[in-house]
Amino acid sequence: MLVNVMVMALLAQNPAPAAEPPAQPAATAVGPRQGSLVIVGGGQLGPDIVKRFVSLAGGKDAEAVVIPTAAENDPVDVKRVAEGFSRSFGFKNVSVIHTRDRSEADSEGFVAPLKKAKAVWFNGGRQWRFVDSYLGTRTQREIEAVLERGGVIGGSSAGATIQGSYLVRGARDGNDILMAKGYEQGFGYLRGVAIDQHILPRHRTDDLVQVIGAHTELLGLGIDESTAVVVEGDRFEVIGRGVVGIYDGKNHDGKRYYFLAPGERYDLKERRRVSPGADYSPQPATRPRNPGRPASPAVAPVAEQATPR
Repeated sequence: MLVNVMVMALLAQNPAPAAEPPAQPAATAVGPRQGSLVIVGGGQLGPDIVKRFVSLAGGKDAEAVVIPTAAENDPVDVKRVAEGFSRSFGFKNVSVIHTRDRSEADSEGFVAPLKKAKAVWFNGGRQWRFVDSYLGTRTQREIEAVLERGGVIGGSSAGATIQGSYLVRGARDGNDILMAKGYEQGFGYLRGVAIDQHILPRHRTDDLVQVIGAHTELLGLGIDESTAVVVEGDRFEVIGRGVVGIYDGKNHDGKRYYFLAPGERYDLKERRRVSPGADYSPQPATRPRNPGRPASPAVAPVAEQATPR
């Protein structure tokens, strides 16, 4: 398959460093103390990503909440969002919360569905819309409470980037602006982390180098389409069909990043790979300028019906 060949070539050109004894770990945890995160780099969701999210929620009978607020279209068709999400993930109990009004986001009635939720999903679009509506509100606090109860938070594209503490591409003026004053704070489910998405098809592999250069304390994660990191505690596993770039401010064979393949694991606190690399053979192939991707066997979720960022 062309996609696999291209991934193999990238991994061959940018091999991950061998696992090594960790440096003195930082005192503060990076990942959630309770619960899990499923952070997707955009594109269609394969069945492995869908299955893992549903499993972490406790099954299809779990109460799930989907948040489509990043969408650029107004008004948002809430019924269509709920039906699409239920069809894609199989959840039987789905609620949609959406507002552009911060006072409503701060109200008890608005957050009621979150109080019983075991799963929350952020759809794609523009991440600054999440910030404008929810940052610092009761809604943000109740989403965090889902993690504290052992639930799962997931999201794709803009719904991935918002989960980091540093918000990449948060500018209202366009997603080509990496660092935007006033829009640099994400929801912080991963502390000290900046998350980018669509890194291969949109030719973004070098973009996080600039962000980490300006904010040397951060760790950058660049996630390919149809690929996810599943975070539990301070470690994550790569699943899906693409790669995840690690931007740790170090030099890796002449580049400021390296790639992890599906099945590999990484320690966010110690900033090191904790599993051996996959056995990828070098292939004489490069990713085309406008790569095509075969259709996923899973139905694309509503998250990707919005223009992903």
